[in-house]
Amino acid sequence: MNIHEYQAKSVLKKYGVRIQEGYVADTPTKASEAAKKLNEETGTSWYVVKAQIHAGGRGKGKINETGSNGVVLAKSLAEVPEKAEKILGGTLVTKQTGDAGKVVHKILVAQDVYYPGESEPKEFYVGILLDRAKGCNVIMASTEGGMDIEEVAEKTPEKIVKEWVDPQLGLLSFQARKVAFKLGLEGTAFKEMVKFITSLYRAYVETDSSMFEINPALKTSDNKILAVDAKVNLDDNALYRHPDLAELRDLSEEDPLEVEAGESGLNYVKLDGNVGCMVNGAGLAMATMDIIKLSGGDPANFLDVGGSANAKTVEAGFRIILKDPNVKAILINVFGGIVRCDRVAQGVVEAYKNIGDIKVPIIVRLQGTNAEEGKKIIDESGLKVVGAVLLKDAAERVKEALS
Repeated sequence: MNIHEYQAKSVLKKYGVRIQEGYVADTPTKASEAAKKLNEETGTSWYVVKAQIHAGGRGKGKINETGSNGVVLAKSLAEVPEKAEKILGGTLVTKQTGDAGKVVHKILVAQDVYYPGESEPKEFYVGILLDRAKGCNVIMASTEGGMDIEEVAEKTPEKIVKEWVDPQLGLLSFQARKVAFKLGLEGTAFKEMVKFITSLYRAYVETDSSMFEINPALKTSDNKILAVDAKVNLDDNALYRHPDLAELRDLSEEDPLEVEAGESGLNYVKLDGNVGCMVNGAGLAMATMDIIKLSGGDPANFLDVGGSANAKTVEAGFRIILKDPNVKAILINVFGGIVRCDRVAQGVVEAYKNIGDIKVPIIVRLQGTNAEEGKKIIDESGLKVVGAVLLKDAAERVKEALS
């Protein structure tokens, strides 16, 4: 589960990670109030106004309606509500949102931390994620902060520092020092980075996160290390242990169809193709998408109804798939192991009748327990549903439906 920058910083602060202080606002008036409060608490006279959406590249992105960037600098209190008004309610388009962009409902008014001092501010990248190949967490850091880490990895991989952490031992003090040393830090800044990495790793583990990305992590002119931006992804499967973190979910930032599917107990991911697919099992879903590709189509979604498919879940799946205007055909591929094929077939028939007039062709491939009985129910239903037993047959029916 992704969370907003302001939420991520709040979580990090609880674990002792130094952050760029700020307050969230949803109106220009509240933005002005936030700036005044920041001035009183931190003494800052310049402010950074940041759009809060679940996407990166906000600083380079543009608000369609006003042409403003998603992250802007306000050099006075008076400028804050003006800058906020140009962002709030607008559609921010970045390289991660696609052309559709995302509507900005909230902004973060933060202190300017690039102030002059005894040394030049320096941006770093610090990230933590699971290395599945090695079965342990890895800390990644780079002197190329502020840039896309993918670009750094492609063009200058030698500038990425990696430190793997044994899950049984946890982060050892020498490992944090090793990363700080390889980043070229010394003195106060070195000690600050060691503390920053140690606190960050603790936050990552104790919140059951799947990714932390601090870009940039800033060395200020007075040698403090703090998180200027924070991207945090929480492990959905562990949220039952963190009800406080589960409350941070922003449904307005998620695909409406995926939200609806989750409420019905379905695993759904929208794709860009023209053939909707409904299956029972993730492995079968992958095979089904391959079959769709081989038939000349493209999968429009991943939808797993699980092992207890019934008329209710099948109908919910139908309704979700049919809301995608790109869908030209639907392939239902079910292996009857835990669930009987005749039960699924009956569910398909009932769902079809409840929904009413369905314009796109539906191919139902059933295999396993009571597969023949299921196919008979489909064939004798009188509905515009085509039955199949073999994968090859299903592929041929999809091909015919698209032609």
